[in-house]
Amino acid sequence: MSKSAIMNTYGRKDVFFKTGKGSYLFDENGDKYLDFVMGIATNTLGHCDEEMSKVIKEQASSLIHLSNLYWNYPQTDLGQKLIDKSDMGAVFFCNSGTESVEGALKLALKHGKTISGEKNKLICFNNSFHGRTLGSLKVTNEKYQKDYSVDSSNVIVVDYNDPKMLEEVFDKNVCGVILEPIQGEGGIISSTAEFMEKVRELCDKYESLMILDEVQCGMGRSGEYFAFQKYQVKPDVISLAKGLGGGIPIGAVLVSEKYKDVLKPGDHGSTFGGNPLSCSVALSVIKEIDEKDLLNNVKSMSDYIIDSYESLKEKYHLGEIKGEGLLLGFDPIIENKKVLDKLYEKKVLLVGAGNNVIRILPPLNVEKNQIDLLFEKLDEVFSEIDKC
Repeated sequence: MSKSAIMNTYGRKDVFFKTGKGSYLFDENGDKYLDFVMGIATNTLGHCDEEMSKVIKEQASSLIHLSNLYWNYPQTDLGQKLIDKSDMGAVFFCNSGTESVEGALKLALKHGKTISGEKNKLICFNNSFHGRTLGSLKVTNEKYQKDYSVDSSNVIVVDYNDPKMLEEVFDKNVCGVILEPIQGEGGIISSTAEFMEKVRELCDKYESLMILDEVQCGMGRSGEYFAFQKYQVKPDVISLAKGLGGGIPIGAVLVSEKYKDVLKPGDHGSTFGGNPLSCSVALSVIKEIDEKDLLNNVKSMSDYIIDSYESLKEKYHLGEIKGEGLLLGFDPIIENKKVLDKLYEKKVLLVGAGNNVIRILPPLNVEKNQIDLLFEKLDEVFSEIDKC
């Protein structure tokens, strides 16, 4: 095994994982780790879900890939299922979250051009994260842009949850507004209802597209299929990925009925987008969420985590827990890396975010005993830190 063969673009832990099952990973020595990172909110059903594995095997033995010059049933079935769940109008399939954002931005820019040659401004928000490709970097937190010549001349950055500031910068040349209903990488910050409603109001007023990036907070993680369903608004475009495939690469751009024909043949494409294998797996993820009533499990386990955290917070004077469903985070007050490293030593995996936040991202089918194990280890870690 040569680690030097892999580009050094991640701050990896010195461990090789070989197998996984449910909420647990097993390293090359057979040691067991509680995984509440889940590929960063990607492994919706945990590791190696039996039904998912069965679908992968069956689809791989019949048809894996073909060009989008032809139709395939898993793609059209999944498209219809997503439309039914979201009340949108049509779907474009791609391979990742950043690709779904790219598609959404292209859609907004093309829409703007059909109205005016000057309607090409995009609005995004501080602490946002929408991907690392050059296009998506334009609307992502500037700290990710610093080493690249990103042309953001048509991008306006506004404070998140500040409806007054948003209204001040909005004008007829804005073609689209992109935001996360819950900022993930930015530190688990939820949009207020007032702010979400103001975005919708201004987009309607100026014929601009309201784009919601639900790459991390979508697919049941908030306790609803889509986080926007917690608000009294409906977006024009949704970017989706991560949990949609339960660990298999897939992304999607969901577009409202009104704007589904903005992009014409040749305007956009994806070689692997909507392949039968990925779409079959995504269908199996949706099927299990429905049949196993996982949205209710998300809500009840979220309450259980929050209740469990309260006693820990009081005992060690920690910050408030925030987020929705099973996209939760807290400020440990001390440096989060110190806590994460100590948890890793105890074979518990969590991940940081934003300004010193620790994210809790279990699978949607997480069980109480696994949450109890997390808080047992957190208690040990903070007790040890207190004694230092």
